[in-house]
Amino acid sequence: MKRSKIAGIGKYLPENVVTNNDLLKYMETNDEWIQERTGIKERRYAHRTEETTTTMAVEASIIAIERAGITPQDIDFIVFATLSPDYYFPGCGVLLQRALKMKEIGALDVRNQCSGFLYALSVADQFIRSGMYKNILVVGSEKHSFGLDFSTRGRNVSVIFGDGAGAVVLQPTEDSNKGILSTHLHSDGESAEILANYNPGTHANHWKEEKYADFDDAEIGQMFFSHSMIDKGQIYPYMDGPAVFKKAVVKFPEVILEALHAHNFQTSDLDMLIPHQANLRISQFVQQKLGLKDNQVYNNIQRYGNTTAASVPIALCEAWENGLVKEGDLICLAAFGSGFTWASALLKW
Repeated sequence: MKRSKIAGIGKYLPENVVTNNDLLKYMETNDEWIQERTGIKERRYAHRTEETTTTMAVEASIIAIERAGITPQDIDFIVFATLSPDYYFPGCGVLLQRALKMKEIGALDVRNQCSGFLYALSVADQFIRSGMYKNILVVGSEKHSFGLDFSTRGRNVSVIFGDGAGAVVLQPTEDSNKGILSTHLHSDGESAEILANYNPGTHANHWKEEKYADFDDAEIGQMFFSHSMIDKGQIYPYMDGPAVFKKAVVKFPEVILEALHAHNFQTSDLDMLIPHQANLRISQFVQQKLGLKDNQVYNNIQRYGNTTAASVPIALCEAWENGLVKEGDLICLAAFGSGFTWASALLKW
């Protein structure tokens, strides 16, 4: 049976390292407070004007394409996952196609935030299996630093996120000992607003959150964007951290076990779990709940923060570059995030 395999993988991380202590310039916080809650010691921030979500994706993609032994002209489809696109529209997929001077191929943008890369990988996997495409570029890239609230008001969110990009090239394989075995996708929108970036948007306050209680009717009618939103800090991401944590530690293990049990594997069979780098405490909880050893889980949030859609491919690439992912290994990728959406992918490297 035809499967898709990761034929090449690449990552890009900006040069600018921002430590927890560096954030003291902008907000009341400290290194101990951040590490205790998230495990993060530092993160990378893209250059304010010279780097974008797309330019970082270009760097990661070039490496992945070279490692796959092909050229940008050989790519016949792009799936690009991000929550921080260069423009509100168009999406980054076409910008990446332009930057790499590819043929007039299809470019699909995926907006599933932390689960974005795995949703993108699942879409690409199905295209490969169907025989429609032979070389698909799957990308996760984020430039969070451009849209965070660097003040004490926004510290609960802003200390968590970093910038970066990861990319893979998927190709078909007939080798039964290689490739993506299956992907598993889920969502539950019941609590969508507890982790969201409300503005700009077209919702016009129809769900009447308390944070908009002091808006008059005229402001609500112009809800897409206003000076009032800027003044009140309502253009920045909102997160109810404890509520997200509570949901994540349930759904993360569930979707990992779903992938393993679909192929009659146990956790002891797993060579490496690459979780979305949301919070080190979540990863540690999941590891303990599943009874995984330290050498079965790869975390790098300590150095890069949460890079959302980019975190899984960055971590997978880094683990492979460090010799921790080897040919024939059973690998599980998993993510949980805004929406809520969560997903997993099980593959043989």
